[in-house]
Amino acid sequence: MVKRKLIRFAEMETFNHVVQAPFDEVFQKDYKLKGNWNKDFFKNNNPIILELGCGKGEYTVGLARQNTEINFIGVDIKGARMWRGAKTAIESGMKNVGFLRTRIDLINSFFAESEISEIWITFPDPQPKKQFKRLTSTRFLGYYQKLIVQNGIIHLKTDSAELYAYTQKLVELNKLEIDICTDNLYNSEIVDPVLSIKTFYEQQFLMKGKPITYIKFKLDIYKNLEEPEEE
Repeated sequence: MVKRKLIRFAEMETFNHVVQAPFDEVFQKDYKLKGNWNKDFFKNNNPIILELGCGKGEYTVGLARQNTEINFIGVDIKGARMWRGAKTAIESGMKNVGFLRTRIDLINSFFAESEISEIWITFPDPQPKKQFKRLTSTRFLGYYQKLIVQNGIIHLKTDSAELYAYTQKLVELNKLEIDICTDNLYNSEIVDPVLSIKTFYEQQFLMKGKPITYIKFKLDIYKNLEEPEEE
């Protein structure tokens, strides 16, 4: 297992579409690609969409296959997992996919104001006891406000009924516009090819009979957000 991880880490270093910046290059500093992803990385002016906590990159790659005129970047700290998506993108000859290995709380070191058009958050750790670590908390939404366009879309797809309910409560409290929300995605009428992309973890949840929830809302980048009270 350790040997396989080392092999994957070494291979990742050779991938031109993977960015792995050392901590001391980005902590309280701007990375060289900040504001320049279209010009220097993708070499086009297409919109950029992030998947945060991308794991093996299945959703990033799946989205990119269905939307060739949009650029997608999967973000995660786990390089051994990310290798799978990065490898698939190379094998498929995909030019609109990138991967960024970093902590999500450092995301503002990498992207400039309005550089991102949408954000996907797929099956994150729900952090039941640590509200401030949830990827839809006001802490993280505050990070996203600094890099997403005004009223940019946030997608949350999760098996966690608690995280879904918390996010819905936060969005309603702050009067953010909800486009879609469902507590049972595959028993709804909104399923489409994009929402039908399934990650490794989602397939496991479905095998256990867990309903998948989904909420899509717009993020007002000028609003001071309030955290909902925990019950």
